[in-house]
Amino acid sequence: MKTQTQRPAIHPDDSPCTRGTARAYSHRWMGMATLCLMAALSSAAYAQSSGTAWPSKPVRFIVPFAAGSFTDTAARALGKELTTRLGQPFVVENRTGVGGILANDAVAKSAGDGYTLLFTDSSYGVSSALYKKLPYDPLKDLAAVAQVAQSPAVLVARTGLPAKGLNAILATARKDPQALTFGSGGQGSSGHLAFEALLLQAGAKMTHIPYKGVSAAVMDVIGQRVDLAIGSVGSTRQFIEDGRVIGVALTGPGRNPSLPQVPTFAEQGMRDYNVVYWFGVLGPARLPAAQQESIAKAIKTAMDAPELKQLFERSGVALAYQNGPAFGSRIGNEIRMWTSVIEKANITAE
Repeated sequence: MKTQTQRPAIHPDDSPCTRGTARAYSHRWMGMATLCLMAALSSAAYAQSSGTAWPSKPVRFIVPFAAGSFTDTAARALGKELTTRLGQPFVVENRTGVGGILANDAVAKSAGDGYTLLFTDSSYGVSSALYKKLPYDPLKDLAAVAQVAQSPAVLVARTGLPAKGLNAILATARKDPQALTFGSGGQGSSGHLAFEALLLQAGAKMTHIPYKGVSAAVMDVIGQRVDLAIGSVGSTRQFIEDGRVIGVALTGPGRNPSLPQVPTFAEQGMRDYNVVYWFGVLGPARLPAAQQESIAKAIKTAMDAPELKQLFERSGVALAYQNGPAFGSRIGNEIRMWTSVIEKANITAE
């Protein structure tokens, strides 16, 4: 009788088929682990590029106005606070000319890395509507990051004006389009369009006298050489308080704490007239959404600084944060509004 050779028992997990499957699983697991590691590294790299590590070098605030203007002062004040909080310099670069177009274009064409930003004001919407052939699209090539502050528009009159109060002034203008004059900071300026919007709503007409800056226009209201002008709280408050001009009306839902003696347009029957001057930050449209949010968050935090609040309040400007989407919606609405005013009033750029 032949002795049978005893074969070692084959464990189910050690069969040739199972061993091959195990090797396949092992290779597959290693491949998946490699892919997961690559994905994690890519996510970390994307997070860094989209704003997590921002800022790692100096940031430029390009301002479309000269040094000493309120927009310039506001940009420097915000930049100083951001420098303190974030540990990187925020440097203001003044790039003036052509209604802010040069500054806007520079930012629109900058790298979308968060290191070149535009600090501007509501003239952005005015120039976007006024100039037809821009080297950039104001709604597609730049992105609203955050609104920082806003201020009402203030209508002032010369002290010797016979018509007293908003309704009497507008009644005079309706009766005789040549009876009254108004000054502005220039043809197509924010003050010019704000006044034309008022006249369109009121169904009245006046003669426009353009100046080189709103301050010059207000000075001629003081000098009795022009009847009316629209400015900001900052450009009119001192003269109203000194009695050198009359504060006729201001925009906003209620009276302004800086000028409590001046009634609102709404109080005097013009509830739909609400031109407001704003200040805010925009960036190139290619700036990733996540980084836009990071920058907006940093700005919002900086706005808590008491020194910043005091600076704005001294100029009659209120800190008023809006995030990117809300701010962008406001800008779009304003561009459409100013486009309509320009067409109806037949306004052209100088």
